[in-house]
This record gives sequence, structure tokens and C-alpha cells, in this order.
Amino acid sequence: MRRFLSYILWPAIFGGALGATYLGMKTGHGVIAFNVTYLMLALTIAVLERVMPHERAWLANDGQMPADLAHTILNKGFAQVLITFIIFMGIADWLAPVDNSFWPMHWPLVAQVALGLVVAEFGLYWKHRLAHEWPWLWRFHAVHHSVTRLWFFNTGRFHLVDTVTGLAVGIPVLLALGAPQDVLLLVSAITAIIGMLTHCNIEMRCGVLNYVFNTPCLHRWHHSKVLAEGNRNYGENLVIFDQLFGTFYNSPRRPPVDIGINHPMPETFLGQLKAPFTSQPL
Repeated sequence: MRRFLSYILWPAIFGGALGATYLGMKTGHGVIAFNVTYLMLALTIAVLERVMPHERAWLANDGQMPADLAHTILNKGFAQVLITFIIFMGIADWLAPVDNSFWPMHWPLVAQVALGLVVAEFGLYWKHRLAHEWPWLWRFHAVHHSVTRLWFFNTGRFHLVDTVTGLAVGIPVLLALGAPQDVLLLVSAITAIIGMLTHCNIEMRCGVLNYVFNTPCLHRWHHSKVLAEGNRNYGENLVIFDQLFGTFYNSPRRPPVDIGINHPMPETFLGQLKAPFTSQPL
């Protein structure tokens, strides 16, 4: 039964969370529905991490929960305020082309969302890759990679500068192309759902999904201390550009338990916010 569950959990959780968000969106309460769904997603994953963990060692307290929570509140709060402002204060309509000529409005919603994911992914991929390859961007991204275990609670552990640069290369491009509100909401929801799933400490076997989506199976390699493994799988939601640009990595070996970075990182939230701006080697 455990092995069977490991195959169906990722598509079941992803589909359930996305379906709940879509139903809420159709009632006119998309943002509220997503927040409720996101909370339920976190609770579901928290339980499953205890029931069938991928790594039991990652269940141990690393002392970073206060810092992880603070980063999450700051980043998720900022992102939600920004997206809500753009969508509901008319900014989306103001930035979109007058005749929406760049966006296939006649396509089915599923096809439009798929296109939105691919378009947004191009910028997200290169932003993420450059955050590993450019030292001045790595200083901020290292805050995220300093985690020593992967679990749902540190999904939102990013430096705010890292978050802002990520937001700048995704939704704004869709806005400029004239993507409608439903597409913006669903692409944002998918990004949040997949983001939590990639960090979950649940035994999952994703099979062919590994060649389409960013899954926990792939993301665990991305957190490896070995650069030949860690500087791979940059995709946020999809791995299409990892496939195209040669950074896809999916070894049959078990991903490492010992993850993190090879240089010091302050233990406190404020220390982590300050670290990229100091002379501390990062």
C-alpha cells in the first residue's frame, strides 16, 4: 500500500489543490479559495511527512523554524499583496495590450494556462540559473539553499530580494502579453502548489512526471552540496528548459541526505536578511 501511495500522492495532491482553487475562482473568491486551499495543502503535507517520510533524519528539529516562518510570512505576504494589487486594482488591464492581440484568448482555459506556464518558466528558469552562476545573485539565493533538510515548512525560506527578482520575470511577462485574470491566478496557484510539493519530505515516486514537472524527486538533487548535482533542475514548475539547455538531472541513485551550502549562514531571520549585504563570504 505504501508503494502504491507513493506513486499517486503527487498527482492526487496537485490535482486536488488546483481543482479546489479553480472551483473557488469560479465563485468569484479565487484569492480566498487559494489561501484556504494552501493552508489545507500545508496541513495535509505535514501529516503525510510524519506518516511516510522520504528521510526520517529530516524530521528532526533543525532550530530554523522561527526563521523559516518569518521568511515565509514576509515573502508570501509580499507576493500576495502584489498579485492582488495587480489583478484587482486594474493594473493588469492597464498593462495589457489594448486589443490583447498577443494572447490567444480563444483557446480553452487549460491551453492558455499551459502556455502561461511555459512563457513564465523561461524567465524563471534563467533567473534561477543565474542565481547559482552569478556570485552577487547567489549571495541572496544562498539563504534558501542553507536549509539542512527539506520539508513543507521551509518552502518559503527565501531572501526578499530573491523573491522580488523571481516575481519580476514571471507574471509581468504574462501581463504584457495580455493574459486574462483567470490565467494569472491559476499560474500563480500552480507555482505555489508545486513549490510546496517540491520541498515536501514525503516518499513519492513521480515516474514520467519527472520529465514534465519540477517534482520532489528532482528538487532533492538541486539541494545537493555537490555542484555537479546541485547546479541542475532549475525549473520552477516545468523542466522543459532544463531539458533544452542541458541542466536536467535525474539519477537512479538516492538523493543525498546531507544537503545545504559549504559556507556559514546566520541562524537568525534578521541575520539571514543582512548576510548578503555584509562582507561575509557567500
